[in-house]
Amino acid sequence: MEKFDNSYLDMAAVWAKNSYCKRRQVGALIVKNKMIISDGYNGTPSGFENVCEDENGVTKPYVLHAEANAITKVAKSGNDSTGATLYVTASPCMECAKLIIQAGIRRVVYRDEYRLEDGVDLLRRAGVEVEKVD
Repeated sequence: MEKFDNSYLDMAAVWAKNSYCKRRQVGALIVKNKMIISDGYNGTPSGFENVCEDENGVTKPYVLHAEANAITKVAKSGNDSTGATLYVTASPCMECAKLIIQAGIRRVVYRDEYRLEDGVDLLRRAGVEVEKVD
């Protein structure tokens, strides 16, 4: 564990509170050279209503995960996420793991387990350092 891991995870948890999702609020920060270069939380795409679940409480299929929002935001910013660390409040799913690998992120630190572990397994297969912090 690195010195600021808990602090960045705490900040990601605060950022998660910006999410309009009711089932689960997730926050993410991308940190490189001790600087936060991007952030994200789960929610609907820009211009959509800020409602993540349908009338039955099921998450809408177009809701973006926190990691995807942070990665697309860093891409728009012109910052480079190669070698960065992603701090996220829940472990990444398979789709987000693919984005993390392609973004060149070398380390992922998370607090809560997602219901599926295939994303974490893929990250490890790709040589990304993955760490769960309680």
